[in-house]
Amino acid sequence: MTPTLLITGANRGIGLALTELYLEHGWQVIACCRFPGSAPHLMTLKNRYSTLTTYGLDVTDHTVIQQLALQLIDTPIHLLINNAGLYGPKGYQFGDVDTAAWREVLEVNTIAPLVIAEHFTPHLEKASQSGHTPIFAFLSSKVGSMSDNQSGGGYIYRSSKAALNAVIKSLSIDLRSKGIRSIALHPGWVQTQMGGPKALINTATSAQGLKHVLDTLTDSQNGNFIDYQGQEIGW
Repeated sequence: MTPTLLITGANRGIGLALTELYLEHGWQVIACCRFPGSAPHLMTLKNRYSTLTTYGLDVTDHTVIQQLALQLIDTPIHLLINNAGLYGPKGYQFGDVDTAAWREVLEVNTIAPLVIAEHFTPHLEKASQSGHTPIFAFLSSKVGSMSDNQSGGGYIYRSSKAALNAVIKSLSIDLRSKGIRSIALHPGWVQTQMGGPKALINTATSAQGLKHVLDTLTDSQNGNFIDYQGQEIGW
């Protein structure tokens, strides 16, 4: 059976790089973003690969998530990468936190991933029943690590990823009996719209590292926090 990847936030950055990499390796890819038709690089890949399908998906619209899950109900999914993310405001200080923006970031980075997992667990179970070990992979960030926080600030993005890590840890326990692994991934500091031009690595390097981590993931790593080089990160 040809393995299938479903990925969110596939229109640019790491999501686009992962989409292209898995297509190159012969996977069926279901690429989701808010406006696929307005994503020229994604449309170029769609013209090149018959194994790529695209869907419009706003991850904060839970009705649309449910509808997509129903539309794909007969599709076994071997790997679901929750890549869609939102940084929120930059440059603010303690005493000047925009709580409305904070709620928006939490909707995208923390709540949406769990809603997606709830609706797509049956699809990963189908893959498990065919002898595969499916994975929920969530793009987290090292800045969500409390033990690594030496600089303070960043309340909105840090807290959203720390909360996501808690969600992932619980999923790894709750879904283990279904044969599904759940993993938190740090992609590195990547040259994207979010990471900025001064970032240390490009999207291809990050994508290749993340794929290697997922390809070699063991059951003992279920529920762990791992970077693109395979190194464990403290919570």
